[in-house]
Amino acid sequence: MELIDIGANLGHESFRHDLADVLQRARDHQVVQIVLTGASVDGARDALRIATEHPGFLYATAGLHPHHAAEFDADAEAAFLELLQHEAMVAVGETGLDYFRDLSPRPAQQFAFERHLEWAAQLNKPLFLHERDAHDDFLACLKNVRDAVGPVVVHCFTGDRRALFNYLDQDYYIGITGWICDERRGQHLLELVGSIPNDRLLIETDAPYLLPRDLPVKLSHRRNEPMFLGHIAARIAAARQQPLAELAALTTNNARRFFGLPNVSG
Repeated sequence: MELIDIGANLGHESFRHDLADVLQRARDHQVVQIVLTGASVDGARDALRIATEHPGFLYATAGLHPHHAAEFDADAEAAFLELLQHEAMVAVGETGLDYFRDLSPRPAQQFAFERHLEWAAQLNKPLFLHERDAHDDFLACLKNVRDAVGPVVVHCFTGDRRALFNYLDQDYYIGITGWICDERRGQHLLELVGSIPNDRLLIETDAPYLLPRDLPVKLSHRRNEPMFLGHIAARIAAARQQPLAELAALTTNNARRFFGLPNVSG
């Protein structure tokens, strides 16, 4: 069985002291490739640095998280465009809209998001996107460039049925995290995940965030890491009434198709 984690924040400070061990545990738990999320200029630089140290295993994205959209300027744009030229940079993002916390003004979020959409079209790269409590504006921005951009994944999907089917109607991919393992917040995802077509499902940890709450072993910390992707995959497979090996194979194939990753089997 092979698994691909399409979203892990391995540049986070919590991984600085033991990243080599984290990567080895991921390999030991059948994670064969990981995409590192870059959500700021510095974060994208760190993601690229780490990815280039592990070619064929780690890849990276570059974008400005909507929380930081107020920081977007010409210098940031130039830095991102330079980073995105690297072959290990496989997507534009994390970008999008977040009206849940509104840590940046909504007009600033929308402007930065629209610029990222232009980069994706210009560079012919897929989009790794974030949306929370901003569905209508988010979808409107994307529909404006539908014919210009390539594949889109709505990462860490936590929305409702309407949002899911609106995204699927646009042929977007859906990223599911350990949120589905949370009995307090994830019940609706257990009910919805079976509606995602086989060719549109992707899986991710969003490490170090979103540690699955239903792990069989109690940890002394709350740090998530890619080794737990198999646990998330098993939860999704059970909810979909699908064999785990089948779900692993299809999500791995989807990730390779979406990001253009090589097949590293054998």
